Amino acid sequence: MLLIVGVFYAVNYIIAKGIMPTYIEPSGFIFYRVFGATVLFWFVHRFISKEKIDRKDIPMFIGAAVFGVAMNQLLFFNGLSLTSPVNASVIMTSNPVLVLLASAIILKESILKTRVFGIGLALIGALGLIALPILLGYSDKEWTEGDPIGDAMILGNALSYGIYLVMVKPLMAKYEAMTVIKWVFTFGCILVFPFGISQAMEVDWVSMPTNIFLGVIFVVVCVTFLAYFLNVFAMKTLSPSVVSSYIYLQPVLAGSLSVMLGYEELHWIKILAAAFIFSGVYLVSIRKK
Repeated sequence: MLLIVGVFYAVNYIIAKGIMPTYIEPSGFIFYRVFGATVLFWFVHRFISKEKIDRKDIPMFIGAAVFGVAMNQLLFFNGLSLTSPVNASVIMTSNPVLVLLASAIILKESILKTRVFGIGLALIGALGLIALPILLGYSDKEWTEGDPIGDAMILGNALSYGIYLVMVKPLMAKYEAMTVIKWVFTFGCILVFPFGISQAMEVDWVSMPTNIFLGVIFVVVCVTFLAYFLNVFAMKTLSPSVVSSYIYLQPVLAGSLSVMLGYEELHWIKILAAAFIFSGVYLVSIRKK
């Protein structure tokens, strides 16, 4: 399930790049993502479950909505529109480390040596994928450009999503996956509304090209609805630190997709980085008997 999510996110980097900000501004895009996914979660939940939540757990759901939907998505999309994709990808590699620390502090999860080593390997691979081309002179000016405010937003997004993965774990132990994500997105939709409604209303759907419209549908259905559901469902059996470690697969999957589509050529740096990343994710995923 996490591998499927990684594929969705890899495709999303290519599709979203063609949508923002030409056709939809970042905050407006987030509004449509969250609103569309919320409608889908309510529709599906109605047919597969009748489970209700306890009122005493509402603050936990709101907290998960703040960090996992509203703050996480608004910071990432707006930050990405300011800084370079390379800077964003470097900063996002800090997410599993933040999750591992948050899990140890909040959930009292033990930090295994294999997980620490695995995260280290994956981090080396992800950073090497970006830093080696610069050191060896393979990159252009774009690789070194960024924006301090945008970088700060991406870092805030990584921290926010890390807290969300830890906060949602106790809810997953009590409720069904669809129930959890349905209410997290419901509260998230309310939180996102004031930030994205103005940009959302400015979208010209009539003159939007068909391929862009289909791209928006893909982002709402696959990258938001299915990705969030599969993530929380995976947390039924996996720890937050394992779930977050799969973020390292995204640059590898995105790079592989770019090679297959003819956007990039296969290079020894990418192969070496992929080996580190997959090895690291494997070590983090190992569970004690």
